[in-house]
Amino acid sequence: MHPSKHLAAVAVLAAGLISTQGASAAVFPTMVTDQEAGIRLPVGFKATIFADDLGIARHIAVRENGDVYVALAQQVDGTGVVALRDTDSDGIADVTERFGDVEGTGIAIHDDLLYFGTDVEVVRFELPEDGMVPEAGAELVVGDFPAQRGHAAKTLAFDGDGNIYVNAGAPSNACQQPQRTPGAPGRMPCDELERTGTIWKFDLAAIPHVQRDGERYATGLRHGMAIDWHPGADALFMTMHGRDQLDTLWPDFYDADDNAELPAEEFHKLEAGSNMGWPYTYWNGVIGKRMVGPEYGGDGETVSDNPDYQDPLIAFPGHWAPNDMVFYTGEAFPEMFRGGAFIAFHGSWNRAPRPQGGYQVAFVPFEDGEAATDWFTFADGFAGADPLASPTDAVHRPTGVGVGPDGALYISDSVNGRIWRVTYEGE
Repeated sequence: MHPSKHLAAVAVLAAGLISTQGASAAVFPTMVTDQEAGIRLPVGFKATIFADDLGIARHIAVRENGDVYVALAQQVDGTGVVALRDTDSDGIADVTERFGDVEGTGIAIHDDLLYFGTDVEVVRFELPEDGMVPEAGAELVVGDFPAQRGHAAKTLAFDGDGNIYVNAGAPSNACQQPQRTPGAPGRMPCDELERTGTIWKFDLAAIPHVQRDGERYATGLRHGMAIDWHPGADALFMTMHGRDQLDTLWPDFYDADDNAELPAEEFHKLEAGSNMGWPYTYWNGVIGKRMVGPEYGGDGETVSDNPDYQDPLIAFPGHWAPNDMVFYTGEAFPEMFRGGAFIAFHGSWNRAPRPQGGYQVAFVPFEDGEAATDWFTFADGFAGADPLASPTDAVHRPTGVGVGPDGALYISDSVNGRIWRVTYEGE
């Protein structure tokens, strides 16, 4: 089945009522609120509150035995990793343990080693055979990432050839000097791209590394937090955060309505040498064109003619903040979900005067390693208020996604540290 037709399978699940708009959002008219869990899901799906009040939860990793590990952005009681276990299979964790003198965002399990990304390094712990908490301390995998205030989170992915990929976000909005100053030009070339605005590749057989040991695998991305390796496509995919403040920094070219929609959050398939064009360009999802950034001579209407910058596969709405992505490797969900991408959108802060957007988990169907052009909302209702004026009003903000060995989908929340476990119960 061709990817463009693959999304039609959603219609079966949604009783034939789905609407699609070509490279845009498709909506389940039959989504319903799970009263117990407080979020909306497609009919046939159910969520339990697996754990709550953990701290500022970020990404999730699930072990082959079903144990769930959660990264914390700030330590609680001197620890930054939460280990959760459900011993009676009721969908709720009944054992909670904490460990690790770390804090950050990225967390992943590879070859039964738990990897953790702080803001300046990647470390790993050896997991015990039966227990939940490592018996030894952390081992350095990659160090010497630059300390920075903005976009410092390090997120992780692994291929099948013994390599780890690490996102190193750029510390600025658009490489201006001074930063975020109305009318200030961007540095040319942007020196931030030497070490940041890049996804780095490292050989796990040769650790420990410093950052400069690695390969600058893909560049020109402001902050590629949502990354995962697709085994069927044998490729790395990424959804990145776009730039901000077009209207306040360049009011001659953009108004507040423009800023609410621009730029798109870009979904890409990456290969060695991929370049997404940040900070020199941005993607206008309204017209489907890559535009020259105003810091580099653009005026809101000038289309980039640089052939080195690749187009996104999908343009998500502006400022939704894609924070994590996982490919569905389970078999418990209906067949059309197999191999597709769940993307956690943390939610916007600067779409005013329009309501804020995001605060949901989206799904991109895949077929034979290729992404469909249409996507749909899989889970929403996290924010509580609708419309939402400010992110500070959000009850929950999804920030991490993970798949369990039984095919359940786990979703983390950064506001209260809630973890949802989503299963398919059938219609």
